[in-house]
Amino acid sequence: MNAVTGAYGYTGKYIARRLLAEGEQVITLTGHPGTPNEFGAKIRAYPFRFDSAEAMAKSLTGVRVLYNTYWIRFDRDDATHERAVANTRVLIRAAEIAGVERIVHISITNPSLESPLPYFRGKALLEAQIAQAKLSYAIIRPTLVFGEEDILINNIAYLLRKMPLFFIAGSGRYRLQPVFADDLARIAVEGGHSAANQVIDAVGPETFTLDELVRLIARAVNSSARILHVSPRLMLMAAYVLGKIFRDVLLTPDELEGLMSNLLVSQSAPTGASKLSAWLENNAATIGSRYASEIGRHYTS
Repeated sequence: MNAVTGAYGYTGKYIARRLLAEGEQVITLTGHPGTPNEFGAKIRAYPFRFDSAEAMAKSLTGVRVLYNTYWIRFDRDDATHERAVANTRVLIRAAEIAGVERIVHISITNPSLESPLPYFRGKALLEAQIAQAKLSYAIIRPTLVFGEEDILINNIAYLLRKMPLFFIAGSGRYRLQPVFADDLARIAVEGGHSAANQVIDAVGPETFTLDELVRLIARAVNSSARILHVSPRLMLMAAYVLGKIFRDVLLTPDELEGLMSNLLVSQSAPTGASKLSAWLENNAATIGSRYASEIGRHYTS
């Protein structure tokens, strides 16, 4: 049996779909067990019990492989990266108590214990914890993940559709190597089937500068917006104002720093096969047709 954290969410849903298609049994640990979902009775849902590793271990009884997608994008109230690290440590301990054999952990490209960015430092801390745990492991390090439920690519397209101006911070020459959500799921499930300890970058076959990516999306949605290069400070100010309008967080200073530091590219050979350029062409009619809210998706009931 397999457990997928957040099987009703984005990457977790793709992993759960693949496992079910292979005839595997799947349960999920989730913060929202009553959420409407596509799986129905195929997947049993259990609530996270970050307050007790022993209690959460009971939900993992009989599980052989744990696929962990749990994380947060940015700090909000008491949902901080520090808390996410602590919660994940409880999850790892629960897996040990339950006798889970293997963990497949979704990390991020270029994590570092020395990183000034809590997102990348937190991921590095958890990789170190997993390497010391009583489990075999596959650590999967994706770049920017795209797919139907994506927020970042969708909202770039939305703003290009709706706004007369679109801002890019600095030169826009910093790079991204997007990976398709189903390619990430395939890599994760293959990692679950293996027995060896692995660290794998999940990266797509195309690399873009941010400027190239924005212009590619603009062409796909037939945008007439004027694309301007502005200072990072002005970019963040604009994102803050739009965030107030949409009651959301469009971009954080840490996210911009990570992007401009080329942390969403890999030195490894591509492990994903799907091209973002082809996906945009196939989904041009719908991508960005509606705004996708991070807070609405994850922080409201």
